[in-house]
Amino acid sequence: MTKRFWNLCKVSPVVLAAAFLAANSAVAAEINEQTNVAQLSEAQDSNNIGQVTSVSQFSDVQPTDWAFQALQSLVERYGCIAGYPNSTYRGNRALTRYEFAAGLNSCLDRVNELIATATADLVTKQDLATLQRLQEEFSAELATLRGRVDGLEARTAELEANQFSTTTKLVGEAIFNVSQPFGEQRADTDTNPDNNPDLDSNTVFSNRVRLNLYSSFTGKDQLQIRLNAGNIFNNNTTGNTGATGTNMTRLGYDVTTTDNSVSIDKINYAFNLTDAVRVKIDASGGELYENVNTFNPDFASSGRGALSRYGRFSPIYRQGQNGAGLTVTFNPGGPLSLTGAYLAPTSGTGGIFGANNPGLNNGLLNGDNTIFGQLSFQPSKALNIGLTYARSYFAGNAANNLFQSTGSAFANNPFGAGTRTESNNYGVQATFQLSSALAISGWGGYTTADSRTGANADADIWYWAGSLALKDFGGEGNVLGVIFGQPPKVTGGSIKNVAANIDRDDDTSYHLEGLYKFKLSDNIQVTPGVLVIFNPEHNDANDTIYVGTLRTTFSF
Repeated sequence: MTKRFWNLCKVSPVVLAAAFLAANSAVAAEINEQTNVAQLSEAQDSNNIGQVTSVSQFSDVQPTDWAFQALQSLVERYGCIAGYPNSTYRGNRALTRYEFAAGLNSCLDRVNELIATATADLVTKQDLATLQRLQEEFSAELATLRGRVDGLEARTAELEANQFSTTTKLVGEAIFNVSQPFGEQRADTDTNPDNNPDLDSNTVFSNRVRLNLYSSFTGKDQLQIRLNAGNIFNNNTTGNTGATGTNMTRLGYDVTTTDNSVSIDKINYAFNLTDAVRVKIDASGGELYENVNTFNPDFASSGRGALSRYGRFSPIYRQGQNGAGLTVTFNPGGPLSLTGAYLAPTSGTGGIFGANNPGLNNGLLNGDNTIFGQLSFQPSKALNIGLTYARSYFAGNAANNLFQSTGSAFANNPFGAGTRTESNNYGVQATFQLSSALAISGWGGYTTADSRTGANADADIWYWAGSLALKDFGGEGNVLGVIFGQPPKVTGGSIKNVAANIDRDDDTSYHLEGLYKFKLSDNIQVTPGVLVIFNPEHNDANDTIYVGTLRTTFSF
């Protein structure tokens, strides 16, 4: 036992030298070069490390290297230094903890082998001198390294002691909005151009703030609770003397309650049922455009996308908006994915009707509801196509809003308030990445709506749009965008034969939007732009209306 103990003492400097040599390679790499992510990834890929018997087997080790003699001794005398399969040692690259452990284990195995064979004179005075020289030469670097480790431990302890939650993170967004609609007159629905009131509007400065609490309990699930507050007026707010007379001028980030009161407007929980199936349960504030792909990636966000409401995505994704329900996505990992959803939206002033109301013609199943399905096909990274269907039922509790205020007033409520209505919505969407700097997206949709109370009537409604995104225009992260299309319009059906509706939606409105998303920093984006509506409310008796906007978005 005593003999084996002294043999271990003899060879322990060898172990220390090997570990020290590896550690000092990491220190030297830290001082002499900045290791990047690509180098670390490359190191992880080269994980098959083979033993060598001669230092000459390393193509990148030269006799002039400062550690050549030490490396030669450890390789040729003790055989416990490994290299990479391509015959390199990479002495200037920082080693990982796994590589250090592998090297140390190799040397310990060799030490045990030498002890077992009772080999004498394993360590020479030259080895001890080399070890002492290395310790002295790099004493400053070792002290610095120890200081950094101590500092990291202190910071980690402080963060753990003061963290908000072990399961929850806070993600926020604040929008500063400066905008003004302008034009000669407000829009209306009759064909007389002489009875429209003047459009008297002023420049406004308003805001919207959202705070999201994201919690994960398994690492693959997510609970979202969102707080919302703002005072950005709808440009068509009733009673507003500066109103434009049409929802076609609405911004994509206006709010319903404009007194900056804070409310919880979204609660949902998502998890993986299997590796291929993702389930999302919306308890409140569910929106299809946040649950599925909308095929307009550069402009879909309300805070960082299009400035207008219609320019963000196809109106088919507004079916069932602000609802409670379930969304299931099946993605087996190939080019095809399938999504199905059921949402029961809230309606009425203050959201008094909906899934949470147990009254007549309300609740999860008997009130307003939407059944949704989408097939996505992505044959390549550049091309993505979606085929979409949504069946929506409106129980007549409030004024119907088939497209959630995108398009004309007639298209959103063709049969009048209080009429139970069923609509079948069909859509096709696509996005094509022509290059890293240029992308185009577009959508087209058709809706057939039928009244289920009163006189039988039906309506045919069409809409379409396309967008162009020129990326990194004027700087990295900037986007120059143009959106052009036709908002929802009643084109036919028996409802058009009603005397009061014969002239409604006879003409065609066009939506033109130009914007420039300027990335001031990773957390600040400034977006100036202008929205132009030609023939508002699909009525050429109405003057063109413009909306100038400057949106600044802060993300934190």
